[in-house]
Amino acid sequence: MEDLPLGLGMALAQRSEAMQQFCALTDEEQRMVINHTHQIHSKQEMQAYVDRLAEHAPLG
Repeated sequence: MEDLPLGLGMALAQRSEAMQQFCALTDEEQRMVINHTHQIHSKQEMQAYVDRLAEHAPLG
């Protein structure tokens, strides 16, 4: 797995459910999540993205 972008890592650290979901993803799925974060430009957007991950919602 690639290194986590700082914003994603911080957001995941604040939502244990999201961290658990992220860790349960395959390497390819984790790469897709990481790649999508390059399109996120604010803390609020990152939090919303991680919230969706915590709720098992489709990402991307």
